[in-house]
Amino acid sequence: MENFYYFLLVFDYFAVLYFFLVNGTYIFLNVKAFFSIKNYWTSREIIDIENLFQSEFYKPVSIIIPAYNEELTIVDNIISILSLQYPELEVIVVNDGSKDNTIEELKDYFSLVESSRTYRDDLATQPVKKVYDSLDYPNLVVIDKENGGKADSLNAGINIAQFPLVCNIDADSLIDDQALQKIVEPFYRDWRVIAAGGTIRVANECGIKGGQVKEVRLSKKPIVRFQVLEYLRAFLFGRVGWASLNSLLIISGAFGVFKRKYLLKVGGYSTRTVGEDMELVLKLNKEMQKSDRDYRVLFFPDPVCWTQVPEEIKILSSQRRRWQRGLGQSLLMNKEIFFNKNYGLLGLFTYPFYFFVELLGPVIEILGYISIILTVVIRGRINEVVILFFITAILMGVLLSILSLFFEEMTFHKYTKLKDKLSLVLYAFLENFGYRQLHTFWRLRGLFDLFSKKESWGSQKRKKFND
Repeated sequence: MENFYYFLLVFDYFAVLYFFLVNGTYIFLNVKAFFSIKNYWTSREIIDIENLFQSEFYKPVSIIIPAYNEELTIVDNIISILSLQYPELEVIVVNDGSKDNTIEELKDYFSLVESSRTYRDDLATQPVKKVYDSLDYPNLVVIDKENGGKADSLNAGINIAQFPLVCNIDADSLIDDQALQKIVEPFYRDWRVIAAGGTIRVANECGIKGGQVKEVRLSKKPIVRFQVLEYLRAFLFGRVGWASLNSLLIISGAFGVFKRKYLLKVGGYSTRTVGEDMELVLKLNKEMQKSDRDYRVLFFPDPVCWTQVPEEIKILSSQRRRWQRGLGQSLLMNKEIFFNKNYGLLGLFTYPFYFFVELLGPVIEILGYISIILTVVIRGRINEVVILFFITAILMGVLLSILSLFFEEMTFHKYTKLKDKLSLVLYAFLENFGYRQLHTFWRLRGLFDLFSKKESWGSQKRKKFND
């Protein structure tokens, strides 16, 4: 028993070191992101976006919206896209063999007729049944194809896209009316930019009218509030932090812009992973580094995309398991980057961090919790290592969330009601006592799904955007 106790003690200290390094890195990224955002706001004041997009140098954009069983949100989404302030764009909706009335909703609302447009097959996809044009909106194109998954749908959209820049937007998402201008602007002033992502925020219970978020509201549901914190901490400040190090590995499939020629060069989105958005960015990084090109993959905090997040534990669990599986698939499909000095910081730090922390982290965390509980049970008291574990695993987690909320208030100030701000502070404490551990368990199951070759996508219940 004594030997077992000392084994636990050694692992406890390892877990303490792990949590300290991981949470310390995230705190560093959040602080780095805060100053990057401040610099971003300063630069925005200098750039005259309105005149820039009225000049002869603007770049037209093809927007691709993959849709599968999206009858409740697809019309609102397209209306939102068509109302964007942008000189020239085409909207390509790809119906991926939906089993509901998605294609009928599109036909009825947008007066669709069969198109004479030529469909190129630069990227292999499932068969395309028909291509439609809209009588009411000449810049709207709808592809009706056999089911092949999200990546396959995006590739079909890339095939038919006419413009040099391609923007991907999820069918359950809305973007601010100037978001496209803001995210495309870097492609004008810096030829090195090959891809850019925008911030994703939670739309549940927000006030929405005409496909635009008019009032930011905080959902009353605890599960949604926890996700608001996650999106702030990881999907906003975390990704801005990585981008400031030129080491961004993920551009969310919900809202990203890419140079079409590079999408074709790397073979488009892979249909062999459910994490096609991350795998694409990894491929782009790999291709550019191999060819020794100077390039940039950017992430911007201001162009905002609003998305519906799960409101049920079962659906959220399925989503996070899928994300974990997609993460693992993407990393393993590009494993030659791992500790490869030829890829610079990406190979020597960013990829290993994602591998050991984001992918394998759930194993270490779960074992850490089990080990610390057994240590207390065996000794019958709380010793030094238990206190250190609480500080690094719990208190540093609380600090990270509070820091994200503080930076949100100092920069974007989206949640204007005092009760919403105080509620988020409360949930920043609560999430570390149950929700975080549950989330870690979901990620662990996702890891098991990865190695058991599970292929299911899971589902998300949709509802109409609140008007």
